[in-house]
Amino acid sequence: MTPSAPAVAPENQPKGTPSGLDRYFKISERGSTIAREVRGGFATFFAMAYIIVLNPIILGSAKDMYGNQLDSGELVTATVLTAAFSTLLMGVIGNVPIALAAGLGVNTVVALQLAPRMSWPDAMGMVVLAGVVVMLLVATGLRERVMSAVPRSLRKGIAIGIGLFIMLIGLVDSGFVSRIPDIAQTTVPLQLGQGGHLVGWPILVFAVGTLLTLALIIRKVPGAILISIVAMTVVAMVIEAVAKVPSWGLTTPKWPGSPVDTPDFGLVGEVSLFGGFEKVGYLTGVLFVFTVLLSCFFDAMGTILGVGDEAKLMDKNGNLPGINKVLFVDGIAVASGGATSSSATTCFVESTAGVGEGARTGLASVVTGGLFTVALFLTPLATMVPSQAATPALLAVGFLILAGSIRDIDWSDYTLAVPAFLAMVMMPFTYSITNGIGIGFIAFSVLRLAAGRGREVPIAMYVVSAVFVFYYAMPALGLT
Repeated sequence: MTPSAPAVAPENQPKGTPSGLDRYFKISERGSTIAREVRGGFATFFAMAYIIVLNPIILGSAKDMYGNQLDSGELVTATVLTAAFSTLLMGVIGNVPIALAAGLGVNTVVALQLAPRMSWPDAMGMVVLAGVVVMLLVATGLRERVMSAVPRSLRKGIAIGIGLFIMLIGLVDSGFVSRIPDIAQTTVPLQLGQGGHLVGWPILVFAVGTLLTLALIIRKVPGAILISIVAMTVVAMVIEAVAKVPSWGLTTPKWPGSPVDTPDFGLVGEVSLFGGFEKVGYLTGVLFVFTVLLSCFFDAMGTILGVGDEAKLMDKNGNLPGINKVLFVDGIAVASGGATSSSATTCFVESTAGVGEGARTGLASVVTGGLFTVALFLTPLATMVPSQAATPALLAVGFLILAGSIRDIDWSDYTLAVPAFLAMVMMPFTYSITNGIGIGFIAFSVLRLAAGRGREVPIAMYVVSAVFVFYYAMPALGLT
């Protein structure tokens, strides 16, 4: 994490009556200044702006059950619009320096698990429902109780599994790893590049971009991921202009006629709340909503507490004052992501970049949200970025998730370590986050029972595990 800026000592704070802006956001009370909040807002925006490019690539490369793909330009607008709205709301209502945007990992669930089984509006409807459930859990005080039912080690295993899954998506989308066709009659499912060889300029762009991204992260350069994406996009444009590459995949890196354009809101409101249940059945639909819910649930909670601690906003008991407001805004963000077809929106850990610049209040989030609003009119710049320039970010984010979580797993307790291990490996190996969560939950409940520690398992875990067992047994029972 970026080191926190020291708080302003009371004797060094501005004298006189605080302004209305200062009083509303409690700027002086939290030891900050307007200048620091503005600076922090800019830092957070540039640290997370890569999502403007990455989210459309992940969602735009997938097809629904009817073979339909989402338009890249409309996805950029939807992604930026939702990030702007959610982050502004977090600033004004939550009053914390936390920015929100489409969550990596959740968008993969939507693109690769939901959409292939239904239409895009159906899939986004399930995201909206997940957001509504989050808001209900907050309103009833159950969100924190539900979270506490899942052991910390298993939560970390789920997070690592999502990170590994994201890394695999990046490798496949870039072409660095490819699927071996079934006609090859081999048990090996994946191969390096094409035919076991790395060939072509796009692969070189990806490889160099990955090394550049990791080097910048190691050097602790602010905005490392965004800098790498921009730099490798420029390199790709030069290569395309000189070498005329036959295919870059989804996006060819060419300078647009104009970098400024009117936002395309074509995807906003394209939602079917309950259509997905008709396609996949009630139980599978509920599990899909549950998967989206869990993917958002723990990631957001961890980010909120982590950023709050980094900003020195926690009370003496380690709690974040006003956390229910923050959690409720997070629920609104999840639902709004589905409503705009940009996938579930969640809190971004890159908010620590702003905290490192001194941000302590929601004013920083208002600044970040304002910058996202400006980005609405720069769609052409985002749609010229090839996947080979953007997917190194997936490897970097996957590594950071793993590095930040693996040490928190209790490897000495096998009833915790084995379920966490199964959750993390089943996600990439089965290409399904749902499978990782389900198998991890079942393993935890069974192993605790086998160890004679069944009373230590919360009732909620038994219930969810039983639902997953029934889900996996459905084909054998003739119910699918």
